[in-house]
Amino acid sequence: MRHNKKFNHLGRTKAHRDAMLSNMATSLILHKRIFTTLAKAKALRMYVEPLINRAKEDTTASRRVVFRYLQSKEAVTELFKEISVKIADRPGGYTRILKTGNRLGDNAMTCFIELVDYNENMLKEKAAKKATRTRRSRKSAAPAAAEAAAPAAEAPATPAAEAPEAPAAEEKAAE
Repeated sequence: MRHNKKFNHLGRTKAHRDAMLSNMATSLILHKRIFTTLAKAKALRMYVEPLINRAKEDTTASRRVVFRYLQSKEAVTELFKEISVKIADRPGGYTRILKTGNRLGDNAMTCFIELVDYNENMLKEKAAKKATRTRRSRKSAAPAAAEAAAPAAEAPATPAAEAPEAPAAEEKAAE
């Protein structure tokens, strides 16, 4: 029975799959974003997120474990020096997958996978949204309401003309 054997084999042998995921993880760490198919990106996310989580603790043992998977000194150095500093307070979810459409040749779903803390465009939007949000108390809203009511009093009396008709309609409804 195939209980708990749900990961995607990607149509490759174990050695080929491990080599491919190691190369893709190294490229992701070095370049911060790579374009690939959706199935490979999902498999890569399961492969690289535990390695990034391991990089939060900079010990010889964790460096050796990560090097065993990546087989690249440059990627391990980048991961432990720069990336671990940026993701130190993040509890998980270090990668983001964004779909880009279908590939022309075989109609495979393509996407790009990136490290979350390295997308400058989304970080700018998040900072802009936080800057526009302000808290206002009721006290500051009251003078603004009074100023809004003053121009309404100077406006034509069309709402006042409609007001006497409303009580007449209520009297008819009461009868």
